[in-house]
Amino acid sequence: MKEKFKTLTSQCIPLPMENVDTDQIIPARFLKATSRQGFGDNLFRDWRFDKNGKPIESFVLNKPEYSGSILVAGKNFGSGSSREHAAWAVAGYGFKVVVSSFFADIFKNNALNNCVLPVVVSDGFLANLFKSIKENPKALVTVNLEQQTIKNETTGETEKFEINGYKKNCLLNGFDDIDFLLENKDKIVAWEEAHK
Repeated sequence: MKEKFKTLTSQCIPLPMENVDTDQIIPARFLKATSRQGFGDNLFRDWRFDKNGKPIESFVLNKPEYSGSILVAGKNFGSGSSREHAAWAVAGYGFKVVVSSFFADIFKNNALNNCVLPVVVSDGFLANLFKSIKENPKALVTVNLEQQTIKNETTGETEKFEINGYKKNCLLNGFDDIDFLLENKDKIVAWEEAHK
């Protein structure tokens, strides 16, 4: 079982770039591993580090004023190939939520399968959120999964977001797909007995 997700209030890391694809999230040369370990270290590798492995100070993940477990990204985040490693890298870095006005469907599903909540907001809400974070890097956002709301604590602006009911249940209870089946084992056995 994973950590249960109900409500999260956190500072945010802003990435106001559109069309960030999975190769930018985790470059292809890191896809040889079959375990999820260490992928967070290489999240946005070519933007975070130069060719000698030295941190690029201008990149947002290397700026000390920004921290938090919410990544706020530009429109069309996670486009490109279907590699689940991109979601592994986002989760491995410590992000629990990614906010954008549009996600590629495959990335969105991969994120949910790895206990990262993709929150789709309107273009206006996203723009105001970027503005709040730019003006104050310690600006807070609250994501309430039970109510399916996201709130910009600086402006008070709140929006509802959509999520698949099954995935919502899994996140609320800290289940992955296997945990869900195990939790319902007795019901499955009873159904099989009743339908012999």
